[in-house]
Amino acid sequence: MTAANTATVAAIQTARVSLRAAPELLVRGARGAHDRSDFLLVRVVTSDGVEGYGEVSATPIWSGEDGTSADHFIRTALAPALIGQPLTPVGALEDLMDKVLQGNPFTKAGVSIALWDAFARTLDVPLAVALGGPYRTEVPIKLSLSGSDEELERAYNAARAAGFGAFKVKVGLDLDTDLHRVRRARELAGDAFLGTDANGGWTRAEAIRAVPELKASGVAFLEQPLEPRDVRGANEVRQLGLPVIADESVFDVHDLLTVIEARAADTVSLYVGKSAGPGRAVRMGQLAAAHGIDVLIGSNGELGIGAAAQLQVAAALPRLSAYPSDIIGAHYYTEDVLAKPLDSDGRYVRLTGGPGLGVTLRDDLLREFR
Repeated sequence: MTAANTATVAAIQTARVSLRAAPELLVRGARGAHDRSDFLLVRVVTSDGVEGYGEVSATPIWSGEDGTSADHFIRTALAPALIGQPLTPVGALEDLMDKVLQGNPFTKAGVSIALWDAFARTLDVPLAVALGGPYRTEVPIKLSLSGSDEELERAYNAARAAGFGAFKVKVGLDLDTDLHRVRRARELAGDAFLGTDANGGWTRAEAIRAVPELKASGVAFLEQPLEPRDVRGANEVRQLGLPVIADESVFDVHDLLTVIEARAADTVSLYVGKSAGPGRAVRMGQLAAAHGIDVLIGSNGELGIGAAAQLQVAAALPRLSAYPSDIIGAHYYTEDVLAKPLDSDGRYVRLTGGPGLGVTLRDDLLREFR
């Protein structure tokens, strides 16, 4: 018997963390502005003394969860159910979390990341290997641009200074100003890769009107043009010839199958958080690939632990879109939670080869767990 087969979950601890976004990179979209992240870090300790770390990267305006709700549910529902359980298979622990807590996928994802990290560290392999990969060791990335003319230009200049060469523009607020913002972004970016993300903020009529102008601006895709449940409308928009990415429409396998059956997207944006954990994110990516649908890794403004989980999942996916993913990590914040940041130059983020998530938290944050 290996250590992974005999280990049990001995403790689950949490630490609250709050970081401000870099002001020049603040995201303003149809679901509001994201200027700070009040997240929760999670530590799982096994009976063999192995530690795994996770991150609940949840914002109330987007997911209906935050660090406070996550801390409550981990302490009152998830930890009592998980402590004493065998570490393997981790998928069974993900299923157990569903039995004791309805919804709250981002909260479950934080615990799941820590469980998978502990499992991979017990095996002494990168998480991508434990998840069935890696199929790649580097992933192309992009950064969101938003705001008015001056704000947009500041964001673009900051992004270029950080090394970014691919972007997406936040739209879905007001159609005329949205289209003006896209045209301005194209002027700034030249022939660089450029997509758009409406966060479900447009009506069908607005999206249909927008597509010709977006195509004229050389936009590569339109992400979540309509409200999440309007998959028939997304199919209609998709017929206009601009690739559509489904984001808010896809949280779980049922959502993914609904989008596939409606032919509502060319690509699906997977989150570790929306999927409720790394294992489920990879399984959803495999299901999408089986139906000929590309996936990319989307973002809820993850900190370093969450970004490391994004990277490991991206490496473990059998099929990943050529569109850049949103593994932005420390680029988005004024400081990092990691002792050493991910290997990212703004164009790509790369695996380092260490066990588990392959990263370490700062010492001051390690002292905060309780």
